[in-house]
This record gives sequence, C-alpha cells and structure tokens, in this order.
Amino acid sequence: MKALIIYSGGLDSTVLLYQYRESVKLAVSFDYGSKHNEREIRCAERNCRKLGIPHLVIPLPFFSHFKSSLLKDGGEIPEGNYADENMKSTVVPFRNGIMLSIAAGIAESNELDTLLIANHGGDHSIYPDCRTEFIDAIDEAIRLGTYAGVRVVSPYAEMNKHDIALIGKELNVDFSDTYSCYNGNETHCGLCSTCIERKEALSGFDKTVYR
Repeated sequence: MKALIIYSGGLDSTVLLYQYRESVKLAVSFDYGSKHNEREIRCAERNCRKLGIPHLVIPLPFFSHFKSSLLKDGGEIPEGNYADENMKSTVVPFRNGIMLSIAAGIAESNELDTLLIANHGGDHSIYPDCRTEFIDAIDEAIRLGTYAGVRVVSPYAEMNKHDIALIGKELNVDFSDTYSCYNGNETHCGLCSTCIERKEALSGFDKTVYR
C-alpha cells in the first residue's frame, strides 16, 4: 500500500498517521477556513516533521460560500454532544466528499493507490459524509474514476474515539500535539462537542488543558 492520508492534525487522524506511517507517502491537510484549521494544521506540520512524512497544505477558499458554524464567518459554535439537534450547525456540507475527490487526483498524480481517512463511528449520527455507506460509495466512485483504481480506506469507521485513543496510546502518540476544539482558541473550551468527545476518549491519560 502506498497511501495518501487526509490529515487534519486532530486526534483521530494523528493516530491514523502513526499507525500507518510505514505506508503513508504523503499527508494532505486542507485549509478550508474553519475556526480551528490553523491550530490543527500546526499540529499536522509538527507530526509529519517528526515522522519524516511529506506534508502538503491545500487552501480551499471556496468553502467561504458554504454555511456552517464551523467556518470562521459561520456564527457561534454550539455547546453539547454530537447527538444534540443544535450540533447540526457544525456540519460543513459534503466536506469529506470534496476533500476525498481532490485527494484522489493528487494520489493518482503521485502514483499512490490508497486514500486514508480517519472518520469514525462517533461521527455517524450527525455527519452524512462520515458514514460507512458514504465511504463505501465514494470508494467505488474513486476506484472507477482513476486509472490506478485508487481505494479509500477508513479503518476507524466503526470504532469509537476512545478505542482510537487507546491505539494511539499504544503507539506513544503525543496527544498534546493534536488539537480538537471547534472554537479554535489556544485553550480547548471543554464544552463543544469535539472537546467533550476528546475528554471521553482520553479519559485516564488526558493532559489537555481545558478552559
């Protein structure tokens, strides 16, 4: 497997990077204008440097035309769990579909045969383009749409974040060099859905400072 990883710099994708580091030939981060993009990408740059993996940052300015509270001009980030109705405002429409499509072209251009993505079971309730059905469908579309038959691999699709964190713990991932908070401030807020999920995932070994 010669893989391109879609790498945000968050907890899940950092564990994925470390777990598949022998197969990853290129890490790609997308700067799509989210409130937390900048801090995540800094983490991504540092982890790729540690592992000696080439890292590419691709700006996607057209996401400014999308509606989501996750984006810089999208209003306040709601507090609560992912299952709460108000969390739907954090959905960035078809984000994974767009990023996987771009990544497929980059992978084929670099003679890579696999796209790694760190969507996980906790995303299913709110994010349509994180669900297994979607990943299976776009995997088939990308396979058919590339000469190399590029495949999409999502090892954590049915796992919860705590189990992913335990994999990272075994791999000695430095979780302090990952970032999760949707608000994008220096200190994790501890109240947004991804902060709550991070606390649960790292329970027992969480060194994150929360507001």
